[in-house]
Formats: sequence, C-alpha cells, structure tokens
Amino acid sequence: MSLPKKVKLLMGTAVISSFLCVSAFAAQGDPETPNRYLKEPINEVEYYGSPTSSISSSVAIPAGSATFSTSGTVPPVLNKDGKTVYERYGDTKTQGIGILKEIEKQLKEQDLTLADVAYLRVYIAQDTLKEGKFDFDGWFEAYAQFFNTPENPVKPARSTLGVAALVNADWLIEIEAVAVYPKRYNQD
Repeated sequence: MSLPKKVKLLMGTAVISSFLCVSAFAAQGDPETPNRYLKEPINEVEYYGSPTSSISSSVAIPAGSATFSTSGTVPPVLNKDGKTVYERYGDTKTQGIGILKEIEKQLKEQDLTLADVAYLRVYIAQDTLKEGKFDFDGWFEAYAQFFNTPENPVKPARSTLGVAALVNADWLIEIEAVAVYPKRYNQD
C-alpha cells in the first residue's frame, strides 16, 4: 500500500521540523548547566576538580602543545637474588615509588619534571602476600610522595585499574605517564 505524495511530503516535513527543533534546543543548552567549553584559548595546562581530591578530575591541554608519553614503566629490581617478590621488587608502595623515580628520570631526559605530568594510567595486580587483594592504598601512598605536595602541587588526572596480572608475576604495578611540554620549550 502506497501513501499519497502529499502525505509523504507532510511526514517528511514533520520529521525535518522535529529534527531542527531538537537541534535548536540542544544548541541552546540547559541554563542550569552552563557550557563547559572554554570561552577563550588557554596558554598553559589547566587542572580541574575538587581542591580536596589528590587527583584532578580532568585536564585541559592548550592547542599546539607537544606531549611526551611513557610506555608502561615497571618496577626496578631491588635484589635479583631475593627469595620473595618483596625482596626482589618490594611491595606495591615500594614498586610505585621505584617506578615514579624511573619516570622522573625519563622526564628529565626530555627537560621535563613530574610537575609537567598531566595524566597517569596505573595498572595494579593482585598481591598474593596480601590475600590476593589489590594494594590500592600502597599505590596511593607512593603517589602522595610525588604529587599534590608542597614541592609539586600538580594533581594529574589519573586512572587506576586492577588487572589480573602483569607480564612478570613479581610486578605488582605498572605506570604510564603523559607530560606536556611547557610553551617555553623549543622543540627544534
């Protein structure tokens, strides 16, 4: 059964009109929730979130900024002949501290510091010596020695994930970092 041309035209017009009305309403926005887009370009990295949180909920990076990303950095060996994970690499806190020191070295080679870090992605494996639980508190304690401190008030955005395992069964934590070169940096 075919619809007459006038009905098809009317239905098409109604659909298009509805779409335009919805688009106009959406573009107008909700007055209770102001537009979150930046009104002016930013010139330096901006961190957003609760002042009482140890991490930022989001980070804005200026257009044209160069970034430096580390691959997953793993803990340094403390004692290759150690009999336990803790003797060889340490607990989650010790491993986290060792990794952040290693990332600090990688950043220094690029004329960057931990104060230039905008984002961290952290993978934590279960600790068999802690009843197979994830030692998130150990990681948070390690993090607190490097970020949101008087020496480095930066609070990067961060994801912390509990994973089934890392490549080496002794590794309890692996960290990736993204740092932003300051505008003063000449990349040539």
